[in-house]
Amino acid sequence: MAKPKRRYICAACGSVTHRWQGQCADCGEWNTLAEEAPTTVFSAKHDLSSGGRAIQFEALDAPGEKLSRRSTGLAEFDRALGGGLVPGSAVLMGGDPGIGKSTLLLQAAAAIARSGADAVYISGEEAAGQVRMRAERLGLADAPILLAAATSVRDILTTLAGMAPPKLLVIDSIQTMHSDQIEGAPGTVSQVRASAFELIRYAKENGTALVLVGHVTKDGSIAGPRVLEHMVDVVMSFEGERSHQYRILRCIKNRFGPVDEIGVFAMEGAGLAEVGNPSMLFLSGREQPVAGSAVFPAIEGTRPVLVEVQALIVRLASGATPRRAVVGWDSGRLAMLLAVLEARCGLSFSSAEVYLNVAGGYRLADPAADLAVAAALVSALADKPLPADAVWFGEVSLAGEIRPVAHGGIRLREAAKLGFGRAFGPADLPAKQDGTRFTPLALLPNLVDRIMSGA
Repeated sequence: MAKPKRRYICAACGSVTHRWQGQCADCGEWNTLAEEAPTTVFSAKHDLSSGGRAIQFEALDAPGEKLSRRSTGLAEFDRALGGGLVPGSAVLMGGDPGIGKSTLLLQAAAAIARSGADAVYISGEEAAGQVRMRAERLGLADAPILLAAATSVRDILTTLAGMAPPKLLVIDSIQTMHSDQIEGAPGTVSQVRASAFELIRYAKENGTALVLVGHVTKDGSIAGPRVLEHMVDVVMSFEGERSHQYRILRCIKNRFGPVDEIGVFAMEGAGLAEVGNPSMLFLSGREQPVAGSAVFPAIEGTRPVLVEVQALIVRLASGATPRRAVVGWDSGRLAMLLAVLEARCGLSFSSAEVYLNVAGGYRLADPAADLAVAAALVSALADKPLPADAVWFGEVSLAGEIRPVAHGGIRLREAAKLGFGRAFGPADLPAKQDGTRFTPLALLPNLVDRIMSGA
């Protein structure tokens, strides 16, 4: 390989010479020649500082076409999205197998197609005949959905390029897609990333709302590379126990709206039905007062949801190792709360098995549930039912203090709307709240004394 020639450039006039000298021969300036780094074949090939086209910068207040959201035809789906689908957005939806992801998207695609817009449904896991069979069962056979069974991204994009861009494009699922530019089987990290990149680029350039269905791992996280969640605009999780009929669509990431919004559905024979009042759904079957049952007004995004927290305490013989089982709540949070009850309130759970359950397959992540869980535990330990018309909310600190939580007024209004006349919580709210009598509690021992005395 030939040795690259050295170049010296004058800092004053920019002239080039292949030999260093004290004075520039062109402008006459002294000591202005500096050696330029030699250019190799590799650096010339990978130098991105030239050869491209200039991009246009825009001001934030520049006039342009305003994007308007498109309704999916399902109010609960729109709520979880923050108001509907944004043109050109990419949505990643994950969930356990059989939870209802394909059913939900087929219903949304049918509603959009019936409104006069083009909706394309690409199935990589089922044949077209199988999708049609499910559509007939759901009563959607007459919807003008553009249906295809394909797994090649090149074939999909070539087909879409020959038609008007659709308003909705559903890919079910991204783990079955493959690009012929990448080596590897479908579902590998490189294939998932490359396929998603090409589909998202098409959606951005043509203003198509793209929905990608993603598989999940055994711990519930979306399978594939983590960068997939960074590439999309919205990440949604479809949750629920298959033994229950209730499903919760939760928004985890949203570039166009609030996060932590939820949509509630009920799985029925004719598909997913929307649940407009989820509080009544999670509180069903509370006719008789039972010890260890407390009602908690949770907040999911902007929506208040009343759920039932159930606790069971079983005394064991001396020397046996007690169990701690939790369904729907954080097990570490339960261990902390049991420690606070023992250290600050003098209650002993060391020789008892503790079982905690959130009714209806609901999962709580709100720290305000501490007080409701504590009330259920103390009620189960004392075998004394809590007041049937009471709700409980507040965060418990390690010192046994009941700390304020957000949206106290919204929680109380939802409780009053459903007929709950009493509420217990942190001491930062007025005693009268829209028909609900509020009782402030400053310390966790106050809660224990009230339950033990039956007040």
